[in-house]
Amino acid sequence: MKILLVEDDRATYTLLEQALAAHYQIEVATDGRSALALAEQETYDLLILDLGIPQVDGLQVCQQLRSQNDQTLILLLTAQDQASDRILGLDAGADDYVVKPFHLPELLARIRALLRRGRFTAAATHLTWGAIEYNGLTHEIRYGGQRLRLTPKEHRILELLLSNPQRIFSRSTMIDQLWELGDPPTESAISSHIKAIRQKLKAAGAQQDLIETIYGFGYRLRSIESALPHAGVAEPTAGSDPGTVTSNALPETQDTTEAATLMAELWERFRDSFQAEIASLEAIVQQFQTGALPAHLRQEAQRTVHKLVGSLGVYGFSQGSKLAKQIADLLHADIWLTDTEMAQIATLIKALKQQLSQPPPSVQSYSAPIQPRPRVLLVSHDPELTASISLPTLSRSLQITIVPHPTDSNLDFDQGLPEVILLDLTDLATQTACLAWLEMLAHNYSQIPVLVLIEPNSLSIRLAATRLGARQFLTKPISTTQILQSIDRVLSPRSQADSRVLIVDDDSAMLEFLSHLLTPWGLEVVTLDEPQRFWQVLVAVSPDLILLDLEMPQISGLELCEVVRRDAQWGDLPLLVVTAHTDADSLQQAFAAGADDFITKPILGPELVTRVLSRIARTQLRGRHRTLTIGESDQ
Repeated sequence: MKILLVEDDRATYTLLEQALAAHYQIEVATDGRSALALAEQETYDLLILDLGIPQVDGLQVCQQLRSQNDQTLILLLTAQDQASDRILGLDAGADDYVVKPFHLPELLARIRALLRRGRFTAAATHLTWGAIEYNGLTHEIRYGGQRLRLTPKEHRILELLLSNPQRIFSRSTMIDQLWELGDPPTESAISSHIKAIRQKLKAAGAQQDLIETIYGFGYRLRSIESALPHAGVAEPTAGSDPGTVTSNALPETQDTTEAATLMAELWERFRDSFQAEIASLEAIVQQFQTGALPAHLRQEAQRTVHKLVGSLGVYGFSQGSKLAKQIADLLHADIWLTDTEMAQIATLIKALKQQLSQPPPSVQSYSAPIQPRPRVLLVSHDPELTASISLPTLSRSLQITIVPHPTDSNLDFDQGLPEVILLDLTDLATQTACLAWLEMLAHNYSQIPVLVLIEPNSLSIRLAATRLGARQFLTKPISTTQILQSIDRVLSPRSQADSRVLIVDDDSAMLEFLSHLLTPWGLEVVTLDEPQRFWQVLVAVSPDLILLDLEMPQISGLELCEVVRRDAQWGDLPLLVVTAHTDADSLQQAFAAGADDFITKPILGPELVTRVLSRIARTQLRGRHRTLTIGESDQ
């Protein structure tokens, strides 16, 4: 099998190249442009694609390949641990992702799983292998001009072999690629199909077995040049299974040993480069005192620390990776760095150097991490509600604690905070105590979202709970499905998981300011300082909201508003304009051009964030309502 590895960090791609080279044919590209060129010239079974590569980033590579109907399997590597980054990658067409710093045995297991899941699609309309011919238009397979009378399953097996004549397929791989999960045959049935195909080829005039058994590996078409068994193939031994892959994929039991050996060898090779990167980062920090980081230094520091976050973790320095991540957070935190933040960065760099003065930790045996179930606290005295939330459909995916009253002695937050609280305010006897408890939560645990259960007509309770920080209201009676959906929404709200904002302004300083202002709120921010490229970026990004500066050279924000509003696809997109002119005529022109709202300069951060988030939320609510209305009308 052939894999294209696209990664610009030398320490990481060297480790992966050596880990995979003994089992797969590996080619390496260090930028997106080279990756696209190679993908056009060669056929690969898998692309391992880092998102943060130069020239053309991994997301664009993925999108371009899929737009060209290239169905090569794609495994993304990303140092971004936000859900939005993973969603963007999967939406762009990736088949799976691994977050850096990854654990090498886990990555190898993901690669094996992806290659097993790959589905066969015949790209050619006419295939030949010696005297065997396949016509993709008529779906006929002939030998020496004579049509073979094959069953549908035999036809699919031979078509698969013809499309990949040099590749060895195990019986399990044939099952994975040719049969649906709900109706797989047994592996012995594959052997029977192979035997039947051989017999039909022989009856059509074949003088030898054209399907070759590679013992310990599987089956493939026999070489045209020779009628002899494949050179170097061992003779069958007692108990050998021709349908079992034993060395054309990475043996899982060898992963940990191979990873440990590789890391020990490569650490000696890359120790100096890691230390040089840390020294470079330290030198950048020492070039300035309290104040703004120059853009080029900030970018260089961010690139360096980005590499360290991923590669240190890969080489076993999990603590070093965490230290680098803390530095990255400080560098992204604000345009200005305070004395305290500068001191924190210096301390973290010192700790990072200390980490790398030690040999790399040994690779621990790998076991797939068990994802913890979200913890949910229900405060209610309603027996029907507590019974419904205790059903297996919820308890399998959630850790649920139920208490009848907020002052219950079993309620101890010192034992661990819940991710979500469900608070029942429908019981008049406990309403006052529950509201007092909600006030305590707002002061001490404001980070915990509280979903309040209420009666249908209860405006006064809604107002009281809203003032005390309630996140969402659920009206009783309520189904378990509705409860689960509400919990999912607050744990992974769309506005903070995958909403994109496109900001268009010719002032790069303003773009950086707006980006830093909005990014901490979970928004993916794309900036554009060339209005001439607006439509190209709009189509590529597909934003949820556009923020436009009205006064730009060559193309004004008003003109872009009008262009968007006249488009059938993008006409409903929320448009917010930024302007220094607040006179009635200017604002009237903005609204006439199609703006939904305006923000005046100088920009107040809280106002901008509130307007952007509320506009996105309203748009999503309108979309959900439209979906429900359509669904109801269809019934």
